Amino acid sequence: MISYNSENAFNLDNEKLLRKWLEQVILNEDKKLGEINYVFCDDDYLLKMNVEFLKHDTLTDIISFDYTVGKIIQGDVFISTERVADNAIDFKVPFEEELHRVMVHGILHYCGYKDKTDEDAIIMRSKENHYLQLLSNIQ
Repeated sequence: MISYNSENAFNLDNEKLLRKWLEQVILNEDKKLGEINYVFCDDDYLLKMNVEFLKHDTLTDIISFDYTVGKIIQGDVFISTERVADNAIDFKVPFEEELHRVMVHGILHYCGYKDKTDEDAIIMRSKENHYLQLLSNIQ
């Protein structure tokens, strides 16, 4: 089950379509859906979490807590909609595209993809692009 929650005034459009897309991503990665909770929040909310749980005193667009067991994908994904909006401007892409990229990014981490090295980041970006294309085909 995929659920969406908000700690700010953000409302997610196309919840059912995005749920279907993310479920397809999980299946394509040969995994099974457990329970994934998306929580949309502002910079302050996510910064507090970043400091408390990861000891990073920096703004970020996403923090994910992975509870995956074997092939069953589970976790909590916290997304700062303020960071996503700023990044969309910086990368010259629509807000929705950047939001979808960040949403699938969290799922890909649960599927075992990393992004700390340049090599891993290239693979992660390639997977993100692949699945963003899948989303455009679903729409």
